[in-house]
Amino acid sequence: MGADGEEVVGVIREIGMKIASIVGARPNFIKLAPVSKELRKQFEEIVIHTGQHYDYEMYKVFSDDLGLPEPDYHLGVGSGSQGEQIGELLKRIEQGIEESED
Repeated sequence: MGADGEEVVGVIREIGMKIASIVGARPNFIKLAPVSKELRKQFEEIVIHTGQHYDYEMYKVFSDDLGLPEPDYHLGVGSGSQGEQIGELLKRIEQGIEESED
């Protein structure tokens, strides 16, 4: 039988796990707002902006209107085919994790 929600929350707190929210386009920003608000009540959340459609002014509008936190990291993936974007995204996330472990 699996752990219930309270057990999972307890384990996350005990080991000091951080939760990463990864966003890159307008629909993600809208979905992030309520999720981030709740996450930050109990956990340390890190917001990672992929940079797929990055326009600071556009993000700022959503940030101000929805109360989004400023991204902790900007990956700057940019445009390209879906495969190129996903590959670059995974590479940059992995590099960031390795750097944060040092």
